[in-house]
Amino acid sequence: MNAKAEKNAGKSSLAPSGTIAQRMSQMEMLLSISRQVAANETLEEMLKTILELTTEKTHSERGSVFLNDVRTGELYTRYAQGNIRREIRILNNQGIAGHVFQAGRGIIIHDAYQDDRFDSSVDKETGFVTRSIMCAPIRTAKGVVIGVVQSLNKREGSFTEDDLKLLEAMTQQAAIVLENAQQIERMEITRKLEMEFLEMVSDITSEIEIDSLLQKVIREATRLLQADRGTLFLNDEKTNELFSRVAMGGSIGEIRLPNHVGIAGAVFTSGETINIPYAYADLRFNPAFDKKTGYFTRSIICIPVVNKEGRTIGVTQMLNKKGGSFNHEDESRLKAFTAQVAIALENAKLFEDIQRMKNYNESVLESMTNGVITINDEGIIATANTASQKILQVTLDEVLKKPAKEFFVDNAWIMEKVDHVTKAQREEVLMDVEIRIPKGKVSANLTILPLVSSDNKHLGILIMIEDISSEKRMKSTMSRYMDPGLAAQLMGEEEDLLGGKSVVATVVFTDIRSFTTLTEELGPQGTVKLLNEYFTLMVDCIQEEGGMLDKFIGDAMMAAFGLPIPKGDDEDRAVRAAIAMINALNSFNVKRAREGKMAVKMGIGLNTDTVVSGNIGSPKRMDYTMIGDGVNLAARLESACKQYSAQILISENTYKKLRGTYRVREVDKVVVKGKTKPVSIFEVLDYHTEESFPNLMEAVNHFKNGFNHYQAGRFEKAVHGFQEALNLNPSDSLVEMYIQRCGELLAHPPETPWSGVWVMKSK
Repeated sequence: MNAKAEKNAGKSSLAPSGTIAQRMSQMEMLLSISRQVAANETLEEMLKTILELTTEKTHSERGSVFLNDVRTGELYTRYAQGNIRREIRILNNQGIAGHVFQAGRGIIIHDAYQDDRFDSSVDKETGFVTRSIMCAPIRTAKGVVIGVVQSLNKREGSFTEDDLKLLEAMTQQAAIVLENAQQIERMEITRKLEMEFLEMVSDITSEIEIDSLLQKVIREATRLLQADRGTLFLNDEKTNELFSRVAMGGSIGEIRLPNHVGIAGAVFTSGETINIPYAYADLRFNPAFDKKTGYFTRSIICIPVVNKEGRTIGVTQMLNKKGGSFNHEDESRLKAFTAQVAIALENAKLFEDIQRMKNYNESVLESMTNGVITINDEGIIATANTASQKILQVTLDEVLKKPAKEFFVDNAWIMEKVDHVTKAQREEVLMDVEIRIPKGKVSANLTILPLVSSDNKHLGILIMIEDISSEKRMKSTMSRYMDPGLAAQLMGEEEDLLGGKSVVATVVFTDIRSFTTLTEELGPQGTVKLLNEYFTLMVDCIQEEGGMLDKFIGDAMMAAFGLPIPKGDDEDRAVRAAIAMINALNSFNVKRAREGKMAVKMGIGLNTDTVVSGNIGSPKRMDYTMIGDGVNLAARLESACKQYSAQILISENTYKKLRGTYRVREVDKVVVKGKTKPVSIFEVLDYHTEESFPNLMEAVNHFKNGFNHYQAGRFEKAVHGFQEALNLNPSDSLVEMYIQRCGELLAHPPETPWSGVWVMKSK
């Protein structure tokens, strides 16, 4: 709106305050406003009171109150939504509110949509139509503008200059209280930040694992400086490189660069802080990472990380401060922060080096197929790898830290050989001997070696056990793929059950949802640890029901029931295993939540069909696996769990063969990608509790009613049935999907006769 339009305000709806009585009345009203605003305890309550009073006194339909945040250059307002406080922020030089704040003068706009400064997106979002606007600055007694107040759409007539004067007088009365409230709030925020800083430093310095430490440091430093991203580089003294494993928002893995190159290198070599408001204007800035990732770097602050000896061990780099450039306060806070965590970083790096050596030795030991037991110079068993526990059929607790003579009491001849090697300090090899174990005997080759230090001191004895029992080895191998009992049964069969054949089996596919997000949060070691814990739970559920694990595919898993030996109720076994997997995962997530970790979600697809099974591969490498359309459909159903917001989906082939009773609902009839024949799919709901799915059976009945109308093409009736189900469980995403789908079909009726079949466009 132009200046002329702003001046052409209509006549006031209020009578001129010319008489003494009127002026006294207005003064009393303004004093009342001060008292009402001051009576509130929080800034949010004050803003709400001012908004209500200004809207009432100016006879407006709506209004808004914005305060200026001097730290970010933004106008903000707050309001409560349930138990959550919401905050809206805009730059203090944008829109009508920004114009009034910068100019320090109130304005009246009679036609909002004709003014270029008006942002109509809010109207589009809320459905409210803004006709006229009156906006006034909130000015303190010293003349400082600390915010603006807006009144929208006068109920009768148009806003006048008298209305604007009244609004300005009201805001001036409230300004003193607001300014004090802002100052108190800023003091509380500062105190809170200081306490958080101390707690944060305490938490970080207690971390010894370097990847977790790096993640914590970057996360907290980024939050501390209100930056968009951050990177912590440590110096690798062996290669003279700066390296980082944690770069927030990045997806390029570990970063390495010479420790004298770029801005990070300049800070590392000089030991001086660099603060750049415009990165691309600095010749030291390397835009290669921006080009590689698609990120745009605006501002940079980079400071050295110095240890207690005064030696620079790395640099911390923050990118793109929200709301402007990094200032001296940011430099001071980041320096204080890094000074506190520098010791923790060195300790973590040292711990990592030691841990790496320890893990390497343990990994070598655990990866060996031969059993290894070490006895220290006091005759106590110090080490027993997993292979030795399996061969001797003992647990770690039964062997570790036990006197060797006591442990080998049933194999006293071994201790005789150990004593002989100890005295002679020369290895002894025993071929094809029998070792007594709790369930019989095992044939093995035994090697006994003396352990000697670099200065030729006796450290103990190492016993290496090679299991040469072919049946034992075969069962161990088979047990990696299926239940150990099933492996034993296979070993007793004369027929070659691992040859190629067509069989009816129930195929199970599982997959972790949002796995990429998890890996970014956890890092490589954390990801492997998570997968090992997750797969241990899932495989136990499969083997408990007699299923066969076919393979792991990244974070996915494929299993079968009915292979290689059918049990007669394989469909029920598969469904029970799927339910057990979800229940096990829910318990796993409860534990992760207590540890402050992200929950793991998964989808499971089941299909029963004829598949081809057998040893497939090359002469050098073979796998016992299964192939066919039945396998593909199970994979499609697992993927479809995302679309139908389900965790377990089964095909009609599986559903029709179930003997047990389960809580199941039909969710669709679809044509999967690459097929032409429709198939009905069902969701298994038995893992739900009343908390996770309230009123389950009643809601399922209403859903079934809506689904029947949907398949018959009665979309309006379908919506009614689905809505009844949604009322019983508002969090049922599948019902919401069908309500939306029916709406689309009502708006755009099918061009061909409706068959109730949905064609899936993706795998």
